[in-house]
Amino acid sequence: MNFPLFIAKRIFSDKGDRRKVSRPAIRIATVGVAIGLAVMIITVSVVLGFKHTVRDKVVGFGSHIQVYNLQGNLYPININDSTLKAYESAEGVSHAERFATTQGILKTDNDFLGVMFKGIGPEYDTRFLQDCLVEGELPAFSDSKTKYPLVISKTMADKLRLHAGDRLFAYFIGDDDVRTRRFTISGIYQTNMKRFDDMICLTDLSVAQRLNGWDSLQCTGAEVLVKDFNRLKETNSNLLYLLREKEDRDEEASVSYAITDIYPQVFSWLELLDINVWIILGLMIAVAGFTMISGLLIIILERTQMIGILKALGARNSTIRHTFLWFAAFIIGRGLLWGNILGVGLVVLQQQTGFVKLDAQTYYVNEAPMELNLVLIALINIVTLLVSVFVLVAPSYLVSHIHPARSMHYE
Repeated sequence: MNFPLFIAKRIFSDKGDRRKVSRPAIRIATVGVAIGLAVMIITVSVVLGFKHTVRDKVVGFGSHIQVYNLQGNLYPININDSTLKAYESAEGVSHAERFATTQGILKTDNDFLGVMFKGIGPEYDTRFLQDCLVEGELPAFSDSKTKYPLVISKTMADKLRLHAGDRLFAYFIGDDDVRTRRFTISGIYQTNMKRFDDMICLTDLSVAQRLNGWDSLQCTGAEVLVKDFNRLKETNSNLLYLLREKEDRDEEASVSYAITDIYPQVFSWLELLDINVWIILGLMIAVAGFTMISGLLIIILERTQMIGILKALGARNSTIRHTFLWFAAFIIGRGLLWGNILGVGLVVLQQQTGFVKLDAQTYYVNEAPMELNLVLIALINIVTLLVSVFVLVAPSYLVSHIHPARSMHYE
């Protein structure tokens, strides 16, 4: 039988003699561990949710990898079905899609706005756009026939006072002429990403191609989705190797860029959030550890007579130290239990209700995004338990300085 564990259970149990154990010390230690763990769970959940939400918005409009003409995105490349299949054959690639861009001016009776028209075809993955849609519906994007549909952002709609179903003219300035096209607003999206909401509207691929004077195979480039974002650099290298060996019908070479290279400021900023997480985790673990140290010292002093009796009966210092370490582990365990309930509960509550609101212009989201990662939460629990017990090893040596004869007269 494990004697230290047995004694620790007895003094921790409600049925044991707890009259001389400082209840406030135990409660403070338990609350300290619980609050520290809850803060760590919430912090990790917020950062994970925020990073993935912002990343998904950037990827939603720019994909994981973009393929352009080696001379720059002002020059077209020829892409047909076999070209897309070739892109998808690269290791790590899940899907490839065409796009073409052109510049134009949206004009209403009272206002005008310069925007970028992004033409997309029927193979384009519109799931992200569907999630961001706030009014109207997405059209069936085409690469041949067109009814001149247009999907604009809520920012554009507010500036031009437009709604789904409205019609407006767009003007495109060429080298020696100005062309006019009449579009119908099919839908309105909102990402809260200023770089997208202020500039990009979507239409059929054939519209952008014709306005640029291109044929049906010429595109600004291709957007490529990968299977694993964590292997983005490796997948881009695989695609680059494929592109080196392949030229289009006009003998034009292509090059690919990872989304992290296209928008380095956004992803560098997201990486900085990891530093904040480590700082908060370190501080919270330190708070829990110091709370447990003070609590353990108080408990040892409260149990001075019991320590003296155990020593008088032949118990070694190591046995008594292990007893109090087990006792502290029980307190930490109870704190972890309540910390998990509090932390996970608040995360789930935010996910269901979104009661914590944010300024979308600053944080790109309307409410604090949270994401539960059970593996990370379990790891935080284990590390908190181990660190909290480890820092108590040194204070537990206080029992070796307690003299049996004197301690039995201790009041």
